[in-house]
Amino acid sequence: MDYIHILLVDDDLKNSMLLKRFLEVEGYNVTYANNGVVGWELFNATRPDLILLDINMPEMNGFELAARIREIDQKVLIFFLTDRTEKDDRLKGFSLKGNDYIPKPFYPEELIEKIKERFRHRTVEIQQRFVIGKTIFDSNLSRVTYNGVSRTLTVRQTDILLLLSQNIGTMVEREHILKTIWGDDSNANSLALNVQITYLRRILEDDQSITIVSLKKKGYILQCMR
Repeated sequence: MDYIHILLVDDDLKNSMLLKRFLEVEGYNVTYANNGVVGWELFNATRPDLILLDINMPEMNGFELAARIREIDQKVLIFFLTDRTEKDDRLKGFSLKGNDYIPKPFYPEELIEKIKERFRHRTVEIQQRFVIGKTIFDSNLSRVTYNGVSRTLTVRQTDILLLLSQNIGTMVEREHILKTIWGDDSNANSLALNVQITYLRRILEDDQSITIVSLKKKGYILQCMR
């Protein structure tokens, strides 16, 4: 399974903790927020791959949070988990580019299957293995291996490294990376890209034959000595 980071935003603490534990047992990394304001802060801090979002919450409801998120990130998955099942509510959820709308109560197993289905295309569409310097990058497994030691990448780190690996020795423009992975080149997403590049450098630093070169305000080059 890819290393998938989920942000769960719901003011129902008891049921949220149960769901969080269930998801973690399945291998997902889960961050919890008890209202929309905290959810917005954690979204910007963690940049998750999937957001599980309640609607009826104090301070900032789920629709308001989804609208804010979509202003800067068109590609992160959003699942609404809610007891608001009226047609107008469902239509509003999808108008905000929600990827699914799951009525409460639901079976956790059902949610897991929906999550797996959304991310399953990665193992179908991305079937590429790269030898970069002395490191092996399995993009379909979100894993890099150097000297027999493997490290797992997040979904976004995998996507970034895949773009760079497909263009070794050639600059990949920042704008292209941002629009391909996040959906737009907003300042917030640009900062998130900087952070992910830093993480990738740390992950790859043991292999001295690999370098990610930054060209200021232009892009990145993955260079290696074979």
